[in-house]
Amino acid sequence: MLQTVGEWLWWERLWLPANVSWSDLEDSEGRVYAKASQLYAALPCALCLLLVRYVFERYLATPLADAWGIRDRIRQTAEPNPTLENYFSHQARLPSQADVRSLCKKTSWSERSIQVWFRRRRNQERPGLRKRFCEASWRCSFYFFAFVSGVLALYDKPWLYNLKEVWAGFPKQSMLQSQYWYYLLEMGFYLSLLLSLTFDVKRKDFREQVIHHIATLTLLSFSWISNYIRIGTLVMAVHDSADILLEGAKVFNYAKWHQTADAMFVVFTVLFMATRLVIFPFWLIHCTWVYPMEQFPPFFGYYFFNVMLVVLQMLHLYWAFLISRMVYKFIFAKLEGDDRSDEEEYDSDSQREINPKLSHINGAGARDRASGH
Repeated sequence: MLQTVGEWLWWERLWLPANVSWSDLEDSEGRVYAKASQLYAALPCALCLLLVRYVFERYLATPLADAWGIRDRIRQTAEPNPTLENYFSHQARLPSQADVRSLCKKTSWSERSIQVWFRRRRNQERPGLRKRFCEASWRCSFYFFAFVSGVLALYDKPWLYNLKEVWAGFPKQSMLQSQYWYYLLEMGFYLSLLLSLTFDVKRKDFREQVIHHIATLTLLSFSWISNYIRIGTLVMAVHDSADILLEGAKVFNYAKWHQTADAMFVVFTVLFMATRLVIFPFWLIHCTWVYPMEQFPPFFGYYFFNVMLVVLQMLHLYWAFLISRMVYKFIFAKLEGDDRSDEEEYDSDSQREINPKLSHINGAGARDRASGH
């Protein structure tokens, strides 16, 4: 049975155009091709990146946070109460009004006291400002390094300037060392993000992030095996360019350099819209939909690869909507929170009125509204 499944999984018509077999992609005459077994290297690479991230956040980001005076807000802890703790842990973090009244009878507390208890208990599990700063610093540094690596791997390649060159001689295109390391670095990073989602700052678009990371890893793996490497490197470089500015804007926002963060966010918005809503769909997806048809008839891999690109584009549209809504508030109204962030809650509305800038101090704001991956 396993042999049958393996034969079906590696059936050439799933991965390769007609009249092309796996034997055609064996190393020969100085040509080196990507191999599926090389994808296993992504896991140790992801583990190494997690270690590098730990060292970076502990010995670089944390001292930088100290130097810039970034402090976590002092939180009031919830009073120990086994009944409320059991409800919070096993039923819901935000009780309905009917459940609040039921809990009042069980604890002899007032509704107001129970509501305050749940607010404080939720705040206890929310990440502090320093953790957000360290995470944003790490992602900003990685995206910058990855984008520079992508530029170095692509700047002298003809397919960067003429997209038809992406398919010249496909799929018999020799893999370059720069492409190998660029792919390995990106796959390791997105796998590390998937592994760290459970202890990273959790946002309201958590499910979209999971879909994005899985779709990205699927795309990279498929493009590697099917030798769609040239278009793969272009897609990665386009995505990394805007992410640098997004994470950089978050870093400066947490450090209270609001004018710098605002300026970076404006540039990020323009770049995001240009790369994700113009270049990606009308250049890169057009390149994968139209140009291959000029050289070979469509096959399963052709449809699969393009469908996955469309999934990414749908996520881009979702994040573009969040960004557009935030830009509208940025221009026409005061921004007081993050559409995605799991924000700090307050015991009364008067606390926000006393200091309306608390949302900025706690890291919420315009710069932190879209993942932009």
